[in-house]
Amino acid sequence: MSQFDLIVIGSGPGGYVAAIRAAQLGMKTAIVERAELGGICLNWGCIPTKALLRTAEVYRNMQHAKDFGLAADNVRFDAKAVVDRSRKVAGRLSGGIAFLMKKHKITVIAGTARLEKGGVAPKVVVKDKDGKDTSYEAKHVILATGARARAVPQAGLVPDGKRIWAYREAMTPPEWPQSLLVFGSGAIGIEFASFYAALGVKVTVIEMLDRILPVEDEEISAFAKKRFEKEGIVIRVATTAKALKATASGVEAIVEAGGKSETLTASHAIVAVGIQANTENLGLEALGVKLDKGHVVIDGQCRTNVKGLYAIGDVAGAPWLAHKASHEGVICVEAIAGLHPHEMIKERIPGCTYAHPQVASVGLTEAKAKAAGREVRVGRFPFVGNGKAIALGEDQGMVKTVFDAKTGELLGAHMVGAEVTELIQGYVIAMQAEATEETLASTIFPHPTLSEMMHEAVLDAYGRVLHV
Repeated sequence: MSQFDLIVIGSGPGGYVAAIRAAQLGMKTAIVERAELGGICLNWGCIPTKALLRTAEVYRNMQHAKDFGLAADNVRFDAKAVVDRSRKVAGRLSGGIAFLMKKHKITVIAGTARLEKGGVAPKVVVKDKDGKDTSYEAKHVILATGARARAVPQAGLVPDGKRIWAYREAMTPPEWPQSLLVFGSGAIGIEFASFYAALGVKVTVIEMLDRILPVEDEEISAFAKKRFEKEGIVIRVATTAKALKATASGVEAIVEAGGKSETLTASHAIVAVGIQANTENLGLEALGVKLDKGHVVIDGQCRTNVKGLYAIGDVAGAPWLAHKASHEGVICVEAIAGLHPHEMIKERIPGCTYAHPQVASVGLTEAKAKAAGREVRVGRFPFVGNGKAIALGEDQGMVKTVFDAKTGELLGAHMVGAEVTELIQGYVIAMQAEATEETLASTIFPHPTLSEMMHEAVLDAYGRVLHV
């Protein structure tokens, strides 16, 4: 029986980062993966979708070449080539993970893992492609098994791989859609809606709640909705899916809004109504691992209720973000090593949606800050007041800041517009450093840049805005 200091189950952005950090700290480490190294994020999530969205961005810009004094006639796209590029990007990065595992002398075990009762930690049994079981022991075991698309059978929201898609089929469509019904308006649904709409597909987004991107600040959500609609996306909020089925020529959905039912049709549908943790067939029940709504329950240093067993990333609950998983991986391993890392502060985890326009945020929304009893000062600055945004031809957007009126603490920042997924980290650093409005207001921002709007949104919260 092979023995390790640490075995990580799952090689996504949480698992492989945890393994690397463990190796850096001198632990004999192994990682178990049943599919591709890099997990869903690198192979079927974060990275390949961004490659698709980059294609959409370039295509959109080419169609507006005349606005920039350029000529790009007869602009068209090759659907197969678009998808092929996305897959090559994913493959390149997955190969990079293999290199990192080799560099750090991490043992990679291919197969499907399950847990059994062991000594200081649960024993890991791995079934290989030939069905052979091999047992491994470690002082510590980290679950990083991730999550998958959630289905809603009672409403017919169950991907069939042909007409009704989850994210995998949406990234590698078996045929190009003429029209799409997208169920769910979180980041995944909106990104696919934006991609396909940019390439000429008639897209309708169906959201059960009263607004899209429901985790975002209400003003940002409302602004984004108007911009998406201007891009040609039809958005139906406060609309519940009652039934969805594939037909000979496409899909048919029965939806209900305001007490009235309606039938919608399209050539295909995408189900993006959330995710569910991969906790099945791992032996968790026999070990007595505590779960909450299907997710593994952990403490601030990623420990489960079972000695020697930890969990990180999507399998351990919201927010379901790659960077949250990676950070948890580092916290977990450093805690195992006795380094006493700071626990995760979830309010400081940024969220990004890579649609057109982009949406990014960190911290409390204005409504949540007020609900928490905070007296707030709110600043706003529009893209139309920024020289760089106008020069880029991207003058539609907004930056919003939320401060504690008494202490000057930055409680939240919310953005919609060009490149805000890159800009948001400035506010994340400010929150992590516990910077006040005075620090941000006295900081020099370079000109001309989009980042100047971040400065102006701070100034506006205190009646000092300069350029509107």
